[in-house]
This record gives sequence, C-alpha cells and structure tokens, in this order.
Amino acid sequence: MNTATLNSSRLWAYLQLLRPANIITAWADIMAGFAASGYFLHSNQTPLLWLLLATTGLYGGGIVFNDVFDAQLDAQERPERPIPSGRASRMGAALLGSLLLSVGVMAAVQVSLLSGILAIAIATSALLYDAIAKHHPILGPINMGLCRGGNLLLGVSVVPAMLENYWFLALIPIVYIAAITALSRGEVHGAKLSTGIVAVLLIMAVLVGLLGLGLLTDYQVITALPFLVFLAFRVLLPFIKAARQPNPEQIRLAVRAGVLSLIILDTTLAAGFAGLLYGVLVLSLLPISMILAQIFAVT
Repeated sequence: MNTATLNSSRLWAYLQLLRPANIITAWADIMAGFAASGYFLHSNQTPLLWLLLATTGLYGGGIVFNDVFDAQLDAQERPERPIPSGRASRMGAALLGSLLLSVGVMAAVQVSLLSGILAIAIATSALLYDAIAKHHPILGPINMGLCRGGNLLLGVSVVPAMLENYWFLALIPIVYIAAITALSRGEVHGAKLSTGIVAVLLIMAVLVGLLGLGLLTDYQVITALPFLVFLAFRVLLPFIKAARQPNPEQIRLAVRAGVLSLIILDTTLAAGFAGLLYGVLVLSLLPISMILAQIFAVT
C-alpha cells in the first residue's frame, strides 16, 4: 500500500469515528432551539452559523471519545470499528476529540457567554457519558438525553432571556434519547422484553409532550401536526417491532430509525414555533443524514 493510499485510508477511518449522519441530527437540535428563541426573524443569521459549528465540534468530539473509551470493548464486540481494526490510533482519536470539543466551546462563546457555559456543560456531560455513565442502566440514558437536551437549549441561548421561558423543552429530547439509549444496549446481545416496552412508552410520552406544546401561545400545534404524525410513523413502528422481537437486528433497525428521526422531532418543534417553511428547512436535513447513514455507521 503506497503512502497516498495509506493516508486516504486513515482519513476515512477518522471520518468514520465522527459518524457524520449523527452530527447532522445535532444541527437540527440547534435549528429547533433557534426557532423557539424567536431569533429566526432577525436578518443577521451569523449566530446560527456559530452555533452550528459549535454543535459540530461538541457532538463530533463526544462521538469520537465514545470510541476512545470503548476501544477494548469494541475489540471484542465490534472489531471492524476504526480503532480496534488499527485503521485509527487511540491517541489520534483522543487528540481529534479534544480538538473538536475545544472548537465547539470556542464557537459557542462567539454567540454569548451563556452559550459558552452551555457548551462546556454539554462537553462535560458527553465525556461523563463516554467514560462512566453509558455502562449504567439508568444514569446512562439520562446522561445522553441531557446532552441532546442541552444541545437544543444551546440553540435557544442565542437569546439568553428565552432560556428562562423554554428550559423545559429540553425534557423532550431527554426522554426521547433515553428511549433510544435504553434500547441500544441490546444491539449486540439482544434486550429484555421489558426494556423494549419501556422504550415504546417513552416514545409515546414524547409524542404526547409535543402535542401538549399546543398550550403555549407561541406554538402552533396545527402547523406541527403533519410532522408529528410523520415522527410517530417513523419511530413507533420499528420500536414496537423491536419490543416484540428484541433481537440485535431489530434493535439496530429501531435505534437507527430513532437516531435519524431526531431530525423529524426537531422539525416538529421548529414548525410549531417558526412556521411551515422553517420546519421544511429543518426537515431537509433528513435526506442528507440518511445518505450519510448509508456510508457511515450510525451506532
């Protein structure tokens, strides 16, 4: 193998560590939070670009460190992953993850001090999950949910005062991600029937919560309803199937659907706060993420 081919192979391995399809879903979080803040009405959209860069660094760094901390486990269960296969070094991955997290925090600070503080909290939460919490049956799903909830609030933080009004929006991705994370524990060896049932119930709670946002004066549930129905169709069916047949294959399909459908969840939020066109804009991220998911692993 010549030097150019070797370098190309290594670059591809590090791109695989980033799981680009997942990063696109993090962009949707930011855009949904941005819609809730009301800042989308402003002509200057530079803060949105900074926040998209911030979440790219934070989410990308968190994903990379997930493989860094799981290198020994992956060597047994998923030897094809970049680090155990030898295509990427553990040290190189750690340096990449550190760089990405640093970029994420620095980009967030360009928007506001509060955004920077939130970014630090998200980075810390991601590292805590990767190193410790992911192996805990209760703390793990909650911890991962906090990362996504914090990411949504990072979008809201473009107008710091709005965090006080809409902090509870973070509960929606927290519950949603808790459902996916709980189910994902069975990707290798399968899961218990009870785990699948709990995951389905959590998804249903999210759908009810999104409907409940109609009680807010700034949220138009009628505009959001088509996207909510789409979300239910995309997620409930594979989750119910995984609950009935909790084998690794069905669980992977359900988890994959759940991760990619984060964009539809964010679209539902965005459309309710910012209107149909803005919702369609957020939804346009879905085909991009799906294409990337055909190339790079999602889980």
